[in-house]
Amino acid sequence: MFRRLSNIFRGFLGLFVSGLEKRNPEALLELEKENLRVQIGQFNKGLVAHAALCQKLMDQVKGQEAEEQDLKAKAAANLRAGNQRLAGEVALELQRVRKDLADNRAQLGDAEKTYQELVSSRETAIRSANAKIESLRKDLDNLKMNKALAEMNEMASGMLGQIGGSGDTLDRLHQMVQEENAKAAGRSRVARDTVGADRFKEQAAEREALADMALADLAAELGMAVPSSGSEPTTDVKKEMTPQ
Repeated sequence: MFRRLSNIFRGFLGLFVSGLEKRNPEALLELEKENLRVQIGQFNKGLVAHAALCQKLMDQVKGQEAEEQDLKAKAAANLRAGNQRLAGEVALELQRVRKDLADNRAQLGDAEKTYQELVSSRETAIRSANAKIESLRKDLDNLKMNKALAEMNEMASGMLGQIGGSGDTLDRLHQMVQEENAKAAGRSRVARDTVGADRFKEQAAEREALADMALADLAAELGMAVPSSGSEPTTDVKKEMTPQ
């Protein structure tokens, strides 16, 4: 039971972590870069230790080569001096040194070869990791650009939908404006016609008054009385104007 619960917990934790990684891939990429730097540092420490071993073997080989030359000179000197026993002991020591020298040379050769292989493997691994990181970085840049384009397209689509949805409102507004313009034009025409009628009446009254004044002046000049409107007929006026 505990194992099953542990598996369920690990499953939920894995889903949670995967969700975080998907929401923030750049942080995951930076983490991988840091992990790569740490691994390179640890690898370099191993290379330093291996290089130290190579240097130690190289120093031993140099020392044994010098010892070999010294023992060889001693054996030759004792042999020339007739000290065969001592020359034999030196010869045995020379054999041992030469055997150790051969072993150390072989170990140094293997160590140097291993060191070069490790260096080459490190460089290959670094190049491969950097290539993957660069590829991921480009993919992330493309992802950002695609997300930005998608958001812009969604915004544009939403704006077009809102503008298209407001067509009925714009039509109603256009109709209202036309109706108000028609009403305003009608009111202006009525006002203009009213002003014209009033002006006509004023002109007619003015003309009638002028006519009355002119008639009164003429009647006074003729010594006649001006009949009021609606009084005697015009026949009487004619008789009155006939000379006696």
